[in-house]
Amino acid sequence: MVNDPYLDAYRESVQKHGSGFEATLWANEDTQKRRFEVFTQMCFLVGKRVLDAGCSRGDFAAFLINRQISFERYIGVDALDEVITAATGRRLPGCEFHCGDFIAQPKLLSIGNPQVICISGSLNTMTLTQALQALESAWSAAGESLIFNFLSDRAGHDAAPQTQPARRLDTFKLLDWAMRQTPVVAFRQDYFEHGHDATILMRKPR
Repeated sequence: MVNDPYLDAYRESVQKHGSGFEATLWANEDTQKRRFEVFTQMCFLVGKRVLDAGCSRGDFAAFLINRQISFERYIGVDALDEVITAATGRRLPGCEFHCGDFIAQPKLLSIGNPQVICISGSLNTMTLTQALQALESAWSAAGESLIFNFLSDRAGHDAAPQTQPARRLDTFKLLDWAMRQTPVVAFRQDYFEHGHDATILMRKPR
């Protein structure tokens, strides 16, 4: 059996709250949308095949549609049946959803031959080793770009303390890993007060 404690908090949330917004483990919808906005500011998604690793209820797909960002195809992947059922039930145009753990089954990240792979929030319950494993697989599967966010361990002293199950990851190690894969890297940690969160975009040289 795969050791997947990074999914435990999501399972507990689904058991407690069902497949509503609480299942995402985001603090509120505003902070979720702010992270999505940063993705769309940093990465060009129009006309792209987009794979969302850890898609939960498909909120990023709905965000793109509401903002009229016309992707070619959206593929959502998540390990929990309940949220995939909820996402599919939204009948979002141009979207499909698949159930599976993309760490244990990295081939899931190649569904639809994605040009861009997005990971929003899914690294927050992982160890650095698990996060790097997921990122290695995502980078290999992405045709053009990988964009991901995480809780920065370089947040300011006034940032709220991070409690379990979420954890802060080593920002410099993630940046070093990204820059060893490609010289084309963008980094932001300016969109929340005190640098609470960070986003890295990696592009494959043309």
